[in-house]
Amino acid sequence: MQNQLPKDPVILLSVINTRLRDYYSSLDELCRETGIQKEELTDALGRIDYEYSEEQNQFV
Repeated sequence: MQNQLPKDPVILLSVINTRLRDYYSSLDELCRETGIQKEELTDALGRIDYEYSEEQNQFV
């Protein structure tokens, strides 16, 4: 993943959900504007049983 994101998945979850809440209206927008690979991100957070909710615009 790009942009020096945390390797620890729990910290990564916090960082991504904060960015989604504060700056982006969707996961696609976050990935497009930051260069983060969506599949890599969803796989990393999926390993700790989180998945993206479009309705809530966060990983739950």
